[in-house]
Amino acid sequence: MSSLAERKARLIVHGEAPYNAEPPLARLRAYYRTAADDFYVRSHGDLPEIDADGYRLRLDGAIPTALELSLDDMRSRYAEATVTATMQCAGNRRADMRAVAPVSGDPWDGGAIGTADWTGVRLGDVLREAGIAESADLHVAFESHDLVEGRPYGASIPLAKALAPETLLAFAMNGAPLLPEHGFPLRVVVPGFAGVRSPKWLKRITVQDHPSDNPIQAEDYKLFPSDVTAETADPAQGHTINTMPLNAAICEPARGARLAAGANTIRGYAVSGDRTVVRVDVSGNGGRTWAQAALEHDARARFAWTFWTIDLDLPPGEHELAVRAWDEAGQTQPALPDDTWNYKGYLSAAWHRVRVTVE
Repeated sequence: MSSLAERKARLIVHGEAPYNAEPPLARLRAYYRTAADDFYVRSHGDLPEIDADGYRLRLDGAIPTALELSLDDMRSRYAEATVTATMQCAGNRRADMRAVAPVSGDPWDGGAIGTADWTGVRLGDVLREAGIAESADLHVAFESHDLVEGRPYGASIPLAKALAPETLLAFAMNGAPLLPEHGFPLRVVVPGFAGVRSPKWLKRITVQDHPSDNPIQAEDYKLFPSDVTAETADPAQGHTINTMPLNAAICEPARGARLAAGANTIRGYAVSGDRTVVRVDVSGNGGRTWAQAALEHDARARFAWTFWTIDLDLPPGEHELAVRAWDEAGQTQPALPDDTWNYKGYLSAAWHRVRVTVE
């Protein structure tokens, strides 16, 4: 296994403490399943060191039977499951909103996203063994080993999503144990939801009648209108970010690339939290005209991204490439980041634009 320092050298590092980094877009687009070394890293606090042999997960709260499970317990008591799913930070493509007006948070390009085969056990199986009342209006709260401003990281999801067959307690990624920065020895994987709802270094699960009161859940990752500022924001009035919106990005060519006149191959990804991407349009002139890209998707992976490719005939000059995706409900993306700008730079999903020079 490569060292953390070697893996950092492969990525575009936005912060060391906490450690946050994304891959170059061309490398991200190279393979449908993202290698762990090239997977974006989003941390809110420290990177804890956890001994797998002594690891225990505690499950308590509004359940008849509390549980304490080792990794061996999980492997022996529950059926193993693998889900191919895309993980994405709510701040992915924040750099586009930052170009409109200042926003808080790391300036993610389009690389705060990745797709992997996640292997573990279904969270629903564990909850059912604990005697969960499946029809109850409950929430499943997570507490992790990492500390954020002196307090354990915490988040929660509605019980219905916790019981969904795609939601995992994962101990492996692409067939190998999780890397430390990706949550070793155990993390939650909640496909279709923002990455913040998939805590790493999981310590405790509590079933309760309200969402987590941890600041990550109760105060952060809220979507506000454009006229709200950091000073006027009331977390109780913000929309809690769970399901991720329809989005698409151009991965090749890169911004500022110099291309030869004639046929040029344009590649990228499209993704939707809980709907199927059915069409991707690409423009070589900033959106005045469009052509449809060829799509590549694993039909068995409902919560995974779609790769797209198109050859455009580009004459000499300056060109603004643009991409927009459409989902199965006939919905598409806003044209400009101005349309959905918010002071935290969340859910940046306007047409992705890349300016190139053709010679």
